[in-house]
Amino acid sequence: MYKFEIQNMTCAHCASTVEKAIKAADPAASANINLAEKSAKVDTRLDPATINAAIENAGYPSRFRQI
Repeated sequence: MYKFEIQNMTCAHCASTVEKAIKAADPAASANINLAEKSAKVDTRLDPATINAAIENAGYPSRFRQI
């Protein structure tokens, strides 16, 4: 599981966009988006850099760490 700290995520629409980007990259991923913390906890078998790139391609700079 990885935690992504996501910049510029300010509303429910932003959170939905991030979740859709994660699911597009890995349909089997489990994503828990926390708007208040501007973060996402993602359980994926993909390289986290791939998920990070999907989030960033959706317009939200992010960084990740393993938890």
